[in-house]
Amino acid sequence: MKKWTPTHEAPEPLEGPVVPTVVGGTVLWFVLFLAQLPFYGWFDDHGHTWWVWTCLAGAGLGLIGIWYVRRRDAALKRAARDAA
Repeated sequence: MKKWTPTHEAPEPLEGPVVPTVVGGTVLWFVLFLAQLPFYGWFDDHGHTWWVWTCLAGAGLGLIGIWYVRRRDAALKRAARDAA
């Protein structure tokens, strides 16, 4: 039996304020990390230290994301300027 797959055009990707969104998410992860630091003992006693380190990892990956989206945004603007 053959699998049925619809054949239609994919929609255009949505463009929005990507850089501020990634910066905001990164700041949020870092604030959550800082907010949990005073309670590290409680997290350690209950086996939930991964919550703290997940927030730090989110902030670190967000820094990589900021670097990526800023370069992407600059490349898109450069391409648009060169095309004009």
